[in-house]
Amino acid sequence: MALTVLTVDDSRTMRDMLKHSLVAAGFRVLQAEDGIDGLEVLKTETPDVVVTDINMPRLDGFGFIEAVRRDVERRSMPVLVLTTEADAEKKSRAKAAGATGWIVKPFDPVKLVDAIRRVAA
Repeated sequence: MALTVLTVDDSRTMRDMLKHSLVAAGFRVLQAEDGIDGLEVLKTETPDVVVTDINMPRLDGFGFIEAVRRDVERRSMPVLVLTTEADAEKKSRAKAAGATGWIVKPFDPVKLVDAIRRVAA
């Protein structure tokens, strides 16, 4: 059975790039425009892995990760951060919020797929 990945990013272009790369790797892909939309998706879906941006309107990636970690049923769901941010302080903040991993854009599709498979195992 294919792994399901939820991508949370406010950039349509980035969501499309992620979907293309992940579908080509055999994943089922769900999409959300920001943290609020991502939490809505999680009300009805249980992805194997979440890939989220940090800088988004309404609810940023930090708040999204914190909300996922407060949800008893989704607390252990792997959440990878995929962002343009390379700042060590933000990386540390994401880890403190409960991020499983951190990948800086632009991303290498093969490395992203490997990271998703690794955290889903």
